Amino acid sequence: MIKKLMFLLSVFYVVTCFGQAYKAIDTADYLQRKEFLKTFTLNTDNLIKKNKTDYPGRKGSELAKIYKGFEKDFSEKVKDKDFVFNSVFDDKVNGLINGLRKNNSQIPQNLKILIARDNTPNAYCFADGTFVINMGLFNWLNNDDQLAAVIAHELGHKIADHTLKAFINLIDQNQTDRLVVQNIKSNKENRNKRAFDVLKNRVYKEGVENRKQEMQADSLGYAIFKKSNFKPAEFVNTLKRLEDFDTISPRTLKVETYKKYFSIPNQEFKENWLKKEDFSLYNYNHYKQKLDKDSLRSHPEISLRIENLKKFFPELKNEEIDGKASESYTKIEKIARMETLPNFYYSEDYGVGIYTSLQFLQDGEEEKYYKGWLGKCFSRIYEARKNYNLNRYLDRVDPKNQSESYQQFLNFMWNLSLDEIKNIADYYKKES
Repeated sequence: MIKKLMFLLSVFYVVTCFGQAYKAIDTADYLQRKEFLKTFTLNTDNLIKKNKTDYPGRKGSELAKIYKGFEKDFSEKVKDKDFVFNSVFDDKVNGLINGLRKNNSQIPQNLKILIARDNTPNAYCFADGTFVINMGLFNWLNNDDQLAAVIAHELGHKIADHTLKAFINLIDQNQTDRLVVQNIKSNKENRNKRAFDVLKNRVYKEGVENRKQEMQADSLGYAIFKKSNFKPAEFVNTLKRLEDFDTISPRTLKVETYKKYFSIPNQEFKENWLKKEDFSLYNYNHYKQKLDKDSLRSHPEISLRIENLKKFFPELKNEEIDGKASESYTKIEKIARMETLPNFYYSEDYGVGIYTSLQFLQDGEEEKYYKGWLGKCFSRIYEARKNYNLNRYLDRVDPKNQSESYQQFLNFMWNLSLDEIKNIADYYKKES
């Protein structure tokens, strides 16, 4: 019993010290970014040369414009430090890719991994072999196998050349639409409706094609995954885990939490801060959507993706619980969790940053650390309120699409006066 108690105390000590000593990942990685951009430009140029050989004439020229435009936009994101280089995350991802290469010779060797400062559990790949993996994946998924499943899915996209096919479809559709638009211009009858139908049919068609590609990437990805030393059932467990994600945490923020953290020495808590805006008189039935949101979806329902996998791979019908995380994954998961607030702050999501800080504080996590981020985010909210651009950083209440807890938070934030926001910001800046 004494040994067990000493072990628990040692774990508590390590976790507590980790939080107190933790510093957000430094993005002073100029040389790494410069090297990546040089390689990225070279790979794009090689891709353009290849496509001009494979698609001579107008189609090749159009592809070149698309890739050059994309290169310019993505390079700006890299320059803006949207990604971290040479981090512990890189080693983990490269190790998993090497694991997937076992018995899978079709996986390209020249893959480049970028870790994005983004809390959403997502990943994507480009035609040149650049893989972007959001930091949120490490925080949301439960183990190495699940992260490998996401990477395998993206490899499925790469092997099937989905990016190139999407661009080819775009060019072909542009040509078709030009002819239709010319016809609309020549005949004024129902011109607006006909023009809108062109747009609607196009986005619906793109949605159908994207959903097909996701299904195909699932199958190709799982075929890669199961040939390696990963547990097959974790591929389905990964999809289930991603299905549970909500951009804004649905966990309830208690009234007591507001009172605990906003009753500060020079400013008493005011009950009217929690007053909610009354939306009961607004009839949402008057609003009719012109586009069906289900037809716009780029991804199929996850339940359908799982059903499709089980249809072609019978062994997936045997479900298993999530496997235990390795020690190395647990360490990285902790780092990703600690980076949640720096990522929100970096992306200027100050409102969501405050909401998330309060949830961490409510759960008793790393109080000094999250109080510090509370102060930083409130300082930015103060500057935005003072400059009349708060809408850029703080959502408006939307009863149809937000949890009651998040609505309550937004009401609270909008009820605060400029001076009250400043007092909270100043207090927590001193506290940290």
